Amino acid sequence: MSHSQLDQLIHMANQIADNNLHHGDEAESVQIVSNHLMRFWARTMKQQIVAYANSDGSQLTPLARKAVDELAAQYG
Repeated sequence: MSHSQLDQLIHMANQIADNNLHHGDEAESVQIVSNHLMRFWARTMKQQIVAYANSDGSQLTPLARKAVDELAAQYG
């Protein structure tokens, strides 16, 4: 995956997280974002965002980072 494609995944993960900030508490928002990524992102997209979070992750918002960490735990 090219750098620009990774940038797009980071941007999308952050947007999804930002759009779900209003759901109850943080744990609920994390679960909603993680479930969205699990259900709607292609396997390669999930692999790339998890790999990015494991290697750096600095461009992910705090909520997006927690959701990606949860995705990694679910995705195995």
